Amino acid sequence: MFDESVVYVTKQGTQVRTDEGRIVVWDVDAADDEDPELATYPKEKLDTINVFGGVNFTTPFVAEANEHGIVLNYFTQNGKYRGSFVPEKNTIAEIRRAQYALDYTEELAIAKEMIAAKIRNQRTLLSRKGVHGTDVLKDLGKRARNVSNKDDLRGAEGEAAERYFDRLDETLVSGWTFEKRTKRPPEDHINSLLSLTYTFMKNESMSALRQYNLDPFLGVLHADRHGRPSLALDLEEEFRPIFCDAFVTRLINRGVFTHDDFSKDNHLSDDAFKTYLSKFDGFMQETLTHPHFEYEVSRRKAVRQQAILLRKAITGELTEYHALSFDR
Repeated sequence: MFDESVVYVTKQGTQVRTDEGRIVVWDVDAADDEDPELATYPKEKLDTINVFGGVNFTTPFVAEANEHGIVLNYFTQNGKYRGSFVPEKNTIAEIRRAQYALDYTEELAIAKEMIAAKIRNQRTLLSRKGVHGTDVLKDLGKRARNVSNKDDLRGAEGEAAERYFDRLDETLVSGWTFEKRTKRPPEDHINSLLSLTYTFMKNESMSALRQYNLDPFLGVLHADRHGRPSLALDLEEEFRPIFCDAFVTRLINRGVFTHDDFSKDNHLSDDAFKTYLSKFDGFMQETLTHPHFEYEVSRRKAVRQQAILLRKAITGELTEYHALSFDR
């Protein structure tokens, strides 16, 4: 699958290689009467390749990926993130210096906009699904904008998440229920889909931040931890309700998946997972009117535009960060 600059390779036993200036997905186990070339892409247009399970790369390809700035994300066959190869692209030093020089007050101002937008988007999603009586979320959104420290902001965000997830069950069709948000491991099929989608959105955020020379590991709200892409997780917050949760409820309410599509450990079956990837990629290609720029963009482009706005806020080109927020 290929959208703009992102490729997903799921077929087991395939190899990613280069051939005459193009990126080629090659089936090394193809029969003599089959064409082993499964797909080919112009390397100049790619910035991310996501591979799942038993897919490998040739050494010349990795060299090309490094030269052309192509990020390689590794997942298990059922979508658990394992790591990334990040090319040695030159960064713009002045952007990184500005990011590293942010003080507590500046970080808090950006984080408040992100969390207020997330809470606004929680209300919007519930409203779109016919769930009303969410004034408590409105109040928590106001509280998020007026806190004086990060701990209080995390408190407002946590309370909003609890109230929001208490109502998410009302957005689902008959035969599906959601009691509470659970992680590591997700305890039911809805939580499994939410966790999977949050993983993919985190990687969309990481790709966007890297594209615009921001360090995804230095956050403004999520605490620093070895190996944690804190800024990507910060940026993802505003996308969680209006992109991720909206996508999961769509999959369920439109009957894309049934409970039979999940294994005993709540992972999607192999065929269902391929369907999930196709649906997710299609969802990210759908367009919307960006509330700040006021023109139509794909969801994937909207994520990258938020990285641009974040960079401008960090470098002082904008006086404040304009988080992605939808009023209806």
